Amino acid sequence: MFEKEGLTIILALVIVVILGVFVVLFFLLFLKRKNALIKSKEDAEVNYKQEIIKTQIEIREETLRNISWELHDNIGQLMTLAKIQAQNAKDDPVKMEEAANSIAKGLDELRALSKNINPDTIKDLSLEAALKQELDRFNKLNFLETQLEIKGTTQEINANIAIVLFRILQEFFSNTIKHSQASNLKVVLKYSETRLEIQAKDNGIGFDSLLPTQGQGLKNMIHRAALIGAKATIQTKDNSGTSITILYPLNTNIS
Repeated sequence: MFEKEGLTIILALVIVVILGVFVVLFFLLFLKRKNALIKSKEDAEVNYKQEIIKTQIEIREETLRNISWELHDNIGQLMTLAKIQAQNAKDDPVKMEEAANSIAKGLDELRALSKNINPDTIKDLSLEAALKQELDRFNKLNFLETQLEIKGTTQEINANIAIVLFRILQEFFSNTIKHSQASNLKVVLKYSETRLEIQAKDNGIGFDSLLPTQGQGLKNMIHRAALIGAKATIQTKDNSGTSITILYPLNTNIS
């Protein structure tokens, strides 16, 4: 009888030890997974911040390129015109006034450009205002005819989100101007209670999305959209233009 009780106690102790080992292993596994999740979250936050900084730099570089074009193609032409008008004016007050008006217009354009050179300009503008400014520049420089349409009630968007959305569209615009041979570019922002739908479409020649250079550009835009919880879809056909559609859920908490 004592032997049976002894075996029972030993068996109970073995079970307790096994259960204890199981609990310890389970706890260690839980801690490992928890630490992995924490590290993954920290890495994601670091990557997100780095991507935001990279995006801001790219926006500034693209803006400076546009400013360079505007200085050469718009303000440069105004100053050249003013110079010719002044040379031909001699003592004619009417022609001198024309030259003065050309110079004044050039100065106004320079003041507008000085605001764009400010690195914090994009932070101070809403997404709609930044897009309007960009599209107005294309119209002014006769790159192509552009339209911006806003549907629904606009909603405030986090500044970092707006920066990423603007850069995706800016990259699309750049491709349109450089490669599409388009004459028209239209951008539509459609707000609903739950999401923002953005579509930009040109009437250019389209492109082969299978080309390595094009494929990388598409992946970059799609990656950036995913970074902020949005979805980007790009469609193109030969001689039928190119469009990008971005769906961004407005209830996201990404900051």
